[in-house]
Amino acid sequence: MAFLRSPPTPENGPQIEWEDLLLRMPRLSDYHAWAELRAKSRAHLEPWEPAWTPDELTRGAYRMRLKHYMREMRENSGYAFFMFKADDNTLIGGATLSNIRRGVSQSCSLGYWVGAPYAGQGYMTKGVRAIAAFVFDTLHLHRLEAACLPTNVASIRVLEKVGFTREGLAREYLKINGRWQDHFLYALLKDDPRR
Repeated sequence: MAFLRSPPTPENGPQIEWEDLLLRMPRLSDYHAWAELRAKSRAHLEPWEPAWTPDELTRGAYRMRLKHYMREMRENSGYAFFMFKADDNTLIGGATLSNIRRGVSQSCSLGYWVGAPYAGQGYMTKGVRAIAAFVFDTLHLHRLEAACLPTNVASIRVLEKVGFTREGLAREYLKINGRWQDHFLYALLKDDPRR
C-alpha cells in the first residue's frame, strides 16, 4: 500500500559510497558547512555558475533550495547530492541530476561544483563516476548529459576522464555569470566504456 510509505526525506534519500567519498542528499544541518565552503569558493565558482543572488548564502535561500531538491526527488525528476570526504565527513562539493526524462528518452542532465580548497585533487572525477553508476545502475537511465563552458578546462577534463563524449556546441545555451554563453555538450551512454 503506497499511501503507508514514509515520504522521502534527506535522511532516507539515496546515498552513494564510492572509494573515499560519500554522496548524499543535502540536509538542513549541512547549512553552515555549505555556506562556509561556498563563500570561501566564490571567486572560484562564479565564472562557471548562474549569477549569484544577493541572498545566495542565507539560511532562507538554503531552505528554499532544499525544498526544491525534495520536490524533485518526490517527483523523480531530479536528485541532489552533497559530496563529503568519507573519513572525516568534510563537505567538498555537490552534484545535481535534473530534468530526468523517462519514456523514449531515458536520460538526465548533470551539474556539479567543487569547493576551491578541493579543486584539482581528483574528487570531482570520482564523484562524477559515482553519479554515473547511480544513473545507470539505480535509476536505469540510458543517457547522462552534461554541458560546460569551452573555457572550463577542469570540467572538460573531468568529463573526458570519466568517458563522456563531446557531441557538439550549443550556442548561448545557458546564462552563466550574468551572460548567455556557448557550451560544449557531452554525453555518457549506459553501454559506453567508463574509465
